[in-house]
Amino acid sequence: MGFLKIILVLIMVYYLLKILAKLFAPKIINYAAKKTEAHFKEKFEGFQQHSNTAEQKVGDVIIDKKPSKKSKTSKKVGDYIDFEEID
Repeated sequence: MGFLKIILVLIMVYYLLKILAKLFAPKIINYAAKKTEAHFKEKFEGFQQHSNTAEQKVGDVIIDKKPSKKSKTSKKVGDYIDFEEID
């Protein structure tokens, strides 16, 4: 009889969690979306302020170059083995 009570309680808890998830999941997702939107908006405003500080004229071309890597390293993958065919 105790085994059936445990099974019944587990099934009831499972369905209760499903109902609560259906009720609260949209609110949790909405909260997460708003926080993400605020984060992206903050980052974008920082980017706009950074680009506006240069006060470039319309039509000016600015080229930003990445630093070139001058140190070339030879990667040694392994030893070369010369195979011979045996007749």
